[in-house]
Amino acid sequence: MSLVHAFDVLGDPVRRRILELLAEGERSAGDVSGVIRAEFGISQPAVSQHLRVLRDAGFAVVRADGARRLYAVDAAPLQEIDAWLDRFRRFWTPHLDALATEIARGKRARREQDDDKQHDDKQPDDKQHDAPGSEL
Repeated sequence: MSLVHAFDVLGDPVRRRILELLAEGERSAGDVSGVIRAEFGISQPAVSQHLRVLRDAGFAVVRADGARRLYAVDAAPLQEIDAWLDRFRRFWTPHLDALATEIARGKRARREQDDDKQHDDKQPDDKQHDAPGSEL
């Protein structure tokens, strides 16, 4: 399968959602259909068509379990896409690393503020004892 075709297959939001469901583990066609019909408002035959496209493109595998058909993700095409995307990661990886650093700094600063506040709340109020007329 060509990468262009793979992106065409994954370009559909229904098929992407089906893959997300299958990534959680093997699911019956009926289970997938129920979730997709509720979320997208499409018919059961339309869901079946999307499952067939994913299966024909190699993104999903199916096996019979009695009367049920169980679907699962086939990782091979996703690994091919990941390998192709690898050459572009240099464009976003440094930015994501910088974002992670800033998030960590913000969490540390909030933690230090919380610690300082808790420390201040635990200190006795010395001004009350030093105020004129407070001696007994």
